[in-house]
Amino acid sequence: MTATAKETYTRCRAESLAKRIEAGAANLAAFVEGLSEAQWRTPVSPNDRRSIGVIVHHVGAAYPVEIQLALLVASGEPVSDVTWELVAEMNAKHSQEHDGVTKAAALELLRQNSREAATVVRGLTDEQLDTAAPFSLSSGAPVTTQFVIEDHALRHSWHHLAGIKKAVNR
Repeated sequence: MTATAKETYTRCRAESLAKRIEAGAANLAAFVEGLSEAQWRTPVSPNDRRSIGVIVHHVGAAYPVEIQLALLVASGEPVSDVTWELVAEMNAKHSQEHDGVTKAAALELLRQNSREAATVVRGLTDEQLDTAAPFSLSSGAPVTTQFVIEDHALRHSWHHLAGIKKAVNR
């Protein structure tokens, strides 16, 4: 196999992950673009009182953090200081700060940060995707970079889209 062919082969997984990140963000954006202003302000659920708008902004704002965590794992560094309690605090603060976010602003952030996240992921090698390190959000289990990407940056938009659809009964 030539060096170019090998490089192309080893980029297939990273490309697949990047495309799925982009697809999740695009699906979320496409769905919420059609919501009315009243729907945009609708709480996502009785348990999560954040509005749909705040949730969309939250997904967009989370990409850089999620990717940074994945890059730490890719370098073999353990992630030990990120807890679900800290995530809940960050989400509550974000909700307060962005309560009146406009659809245009949230969608722009979602699109920009998902593109940037996908670009970073495309640059990862198979070796980096396979690197594992203890990850505090997974109870300290040594998980791979690919798992961190799939469980956070990739899954996040899909997870919240499902909740949003439920909130607006679609």
